[in-house]
Amino acid sequence: MLYYKVSSESIFFLICCWERTCQIPSMSDCDPQPSFFPDSSTLSSLTPFVLLNTGARMPLLGLGTFQLRGPEDTLQVVDSALSSGYRSFDTASVYRNETDLGHALRQLLPKHGLTREDIFITSKLGPKDQGVKAREGALRSLELLDLEYIDLYLIHWPGTQGLGVGDLRNPKNRAQSWEELEELHTQGRLRAIGVSNYTPGHMKELLDVCRVKPAVLQVEFHPCLVQEDLRRLCREESVCFQAYSSLGTGSLLQDPLVVQVAKGCGRSPAQVLLRWAVQQGVPVLPKSSHPSRVAENARVFDFDLKPEDMERLGNMESGQKYCWDPSHVV
Repeated sequence: MLYYKVSSESIFFLICCWERTCQIPSMSDCDPQPSFFPDSSTLSSLTPFVLLNTGARMPLLGLGTFQLRGPEDTLQVVDSALSSGYRSFDTASVYRNETDLGHALRQLLPKHGLTREDIFITSKLGPKDQGVKAREGALRSLELLDLEYIDLYLIHWPGTQGLGVGDLRNPKNRAQSWEELEELHTQGRLRAIGVSNYTPGHMKELLDVCRVKPAVLQVEFHPCLVQEDLRRLCREESVCFQAYSSLGTGSLLQDPLVVQVAKGCGRSPAQVLLRWAVQQGVPVLPKSSHPSRVAENARVFDFDLKPEDMERLGNMESGQKYCWDPSHVV
């Protein structure tokens, strides 16, 4: 496997231009080719970002907030994240922390000299709201976050709560959910829309009927699960491929090869795993409730992994999933 190296030298910020959008020569073995330009957007000029098919700029590094609970802890972690350069925050209806995240950002943005336009916020539609309740679910997220708009809103899961994985109502509900999100996107309430945990089959089903193409596919991605079929599909369709669980829910931090590579470059295993993704142009969403680790996870743009280490890590591919498996959902 070939890897396109995103150099850390003289980084102002990063735009990953999708082949179809920017007519970049095909690079079949890597994610979209990065380019470097001065930033004229409202996002921080030191924030590396990817360019979505909507034209929006999404930071390459975001803070995942799964299992982050309580106003005090949320305030502390978000404060540390903003201090460390994070400008993207990923939440979801099922995380039950949208209210706390919204409150923390409103309180902390002035402290850090930032405005709403400097921040990219992602939330997700819960499985219980699939289908006829999708509009209601999205509007609830807007209300809980206390926002006029959400930068990116995803269908969190291809199935519907209460239905079996083989229930043929799942595809119907997905389609209905997408239509509702398309309408809110047209109204400007959801600046970009996308999906999470979709398989190649789910993606092709959506791409065949959608009026608004998904901007992002967010899935589990790490050296043991490289998702090559999904990445290829995303490249072909100008959809941003975004990673969650880059550390394999922590299991990969003790992997002998990861530890060896980390020692060789003087970095932590977490930084190596995150760098392995962003060096391929894949946005990441590390999560932690510890401010020191939040800061550590942000330091992934000032070093490069050697090509041989990139390849060795990529060769760990085993199809191992540490999170949920959507492949059984029809």
